[in-house]
Amino acid sequence: MTSLGVVHGRFQIFHNDHLKYVMAARVRCEHLVVGITNPDPSHTREESSDPIRSTPAANPMTYFERYTMVRDVLLAEGLEAPAFSIVPFPINLPELYRYYLPPDATYYLTIYDEWGNRKLERFRTLGLKTEVLWVRPLSQKGLRSTDIRRMAAFGKPWEHLVPAAAGAAMKRFGIPSRLARLYGTPQS
Repeated sequence: MTSLGVVHGRFQIFHNDHLKYVMAARVRCEHLVVGITNPDPSHTREESSDPIRSTPAANPMTYFERYTMVRDVLLAEGLEAPAFSIVPFPINLPELYRYYLPPDATYYLTIYDEWGNRKLERFRTLGLKTEVLWVRPLSQKGLRSTDIRRMAAFGKPWEHLVPAAAGAAMKRFGIPSRLARLYGTPQS
C-alpha cells in the first residue's frame, strides 16, 4: 500500500462506475486525492483524442457542485474526511499540476480508449508514478456520464445509475433542469 494516491475525472455526474474506480484506488493507498478535471473553463482545452469532453454540454456542473457531489458520495460510502482530499486537476495543463497535485503520489488510471492512453503517457513523461487499475475496450466501459446527463435532460430514469448521495446533490443543485435547458427539453 502506498501512502498517497491520486484519481481523476470530470465527474460531470459522479456515477456508479466512477465510484468503483475511486474505491479500487482507495484500497491501494492511505490517503486518496480525488482530482476534478476541467475545474473551470479557463483550465479546459480541446483534446484531439476526445474532442467532446471540452464542450459546454459535457461540462454543465461547476467545480463546487462536483466537489460537493464527490465529497457527499465518499462520506456516504463510509470514508472519513481525513482519508481523502478533493482538488482541482487541470488535466489539459500539465505545467500546472505541481500547483494542485502531489508529485510523489501514485496516479491511478483506467484505460478504455486513446484518451486514457494519452493521459498515461503524459503522466509518465512528467515522471509521475502510475498504476493502471484496468484496461478494457471501449465497448466494455459501462456507464457514461454523457448518457446519464441525456437521460436526466429528457426526464428518463437515471437515479439508479448514480450513488444516492450523487442523486441528492444533483437534485439539490437543480442539475436535471439545467440539463433540460442545455438540451432544449424543458421539463414540467
